[in-house]
Amino acid sequence: MPDRAKILLVDDREENLIALEAILSSLDLVPVRARSGEEALKALLNTEFALILLDVRMPGMDGFETAAHIKRRERTRNIPIIFLTVVDSAPDYAFRGYAAGAVDYLTKPFDPWVLRAKVSVFAELYNMNKRLAEQASLLRDRMAAELPPGASVQGSVLPELSRRLSAVEDELARVRELARKSQDSVLSAPLTDLTERLANLRAGFDALS
Repeated sequence: MPDRAKILLVDDREENLIALEAILSSLDLVPVRARSGEEALKALLNTEFALILLDVRMPGMDGFETAAHIKRRERTRNIPIIFLTVVDSAPDYAFRGYAAGAVDYLTKPFDPWVLRAKVSVFAELYNMNKRLAEQASLLRDRMAAELPPGASVQGSVLPELSRRLSAVEDELARVRELARKSQDSVLSAPLTDLTERLANLRAGFDALS
């Protein structure tokens, strides 16, 4: 059973963290709390996250500064960040959020369905990337290995790898359709990247088989 995707929730107010957990409770993921930017950076040292929901207004290290630290680290720079802030924030907050590397910016009070849908798709993209990396590693091992005398490629791990690749391709098609229906443009880049990686892996597999 694969590990569930973890989502980092960063907000200095307990009631906001409780509300976020309630909104995301129906999704098959693990929410992890951080009450400050410093706590968030500590959590990121030892845990892999699919997505970060980051409040802008926090005492001490605010959301923008926290995001800057996250993007400077090699290990965490590619984790998607969605900024959350109140609707009456300064008008340049959205621009600063995107400049800091956020993939999206939502104002409170936000539509729970919209947030849940965005988190769900990013979590699924994360899971697919993990599975794709596993299949790529398996394919590389197969290509590097010497088959024992009398063994056939068809009798090796290739049929199982083909089945797994087909499952990921079907899943990607489903997520692409979900993103199309939600008209969420922020998903375009990660979906395109994943599609290209999957196509390259499929081409490698076809060449081997």
